Amino acid sequence: MFAGRFFSIFFSLLALGLYSHSIFAGYYVYQMPDGSRVITDRPRHNRTFKLVKSSQKVVGIGKAVSGHQPIEPAENANKFDDLINIVAKKHNMDPALIKAVVHTESYFNPNATSRVGASGLMQLMPQTAELYGVYDLYSPMKNLDAGVRHLRYLLRRYKNKLSVALAAYNAGEKAVMYYNGIPPYRETRRYIKKVMHYQSFYRNEYNL
Repeated sequence: MFAGRFFSIFFSLLALGLYSHSIFAGYYVYQMPDGSRVITDRPRHNRTFKLVKSSQKVVGIGKAVSGHQPIEPAENANKFDDLINIVAKKHNMDPALIKAVVHTESYFNPNATSRVGASGLMQLMPQTAELYGVYDLYSPMKNLDAGVRHLRYLLRRYKNKLSVALAAYNAGEKAVMYYNGIPPYRETRRYIKKVMHYQSFYRNEYNL
């Protein structure tokens, strides 16, 4: 009988502990080095995770995750400014937009390579680069030149609708054609928001 009461009390306390944990569990929004944000219910003790917001309530967390707060530039954000300005002037393109795409695509790493084979600063696929006569995807200048020419082509094709052009840059022209506009891909929609956010950021911070 005593044992029965003991286990009854034990499980009651355990349940109460789990319940109280669920009540007081917090929400944390962290910003990653590439500017993206993640939400978790556990604190992260890692230097690569920068705490943006913590709260016991979910209200306001979504806005923090979407990245409406100011972002910090990458440590090497200015490394390719000269090349970006040269290519932007050559092709009559907004240097802030180019820099925003580079930030989003490769985080200013000229040797970046994705799992599907996109390479370099603007993460060009080999077949896309070949269209513009570029075969050395890891050459910052050549990669930038081909990427900017491709982006300019997309802007012209979609009548300077930046969001649609960026969707095509990210998801491909076939996807834009199939959906007759921006595809409903979560990755693509986040990509568009990030590029446009960075574009505004670099215009303001660097007066490009």
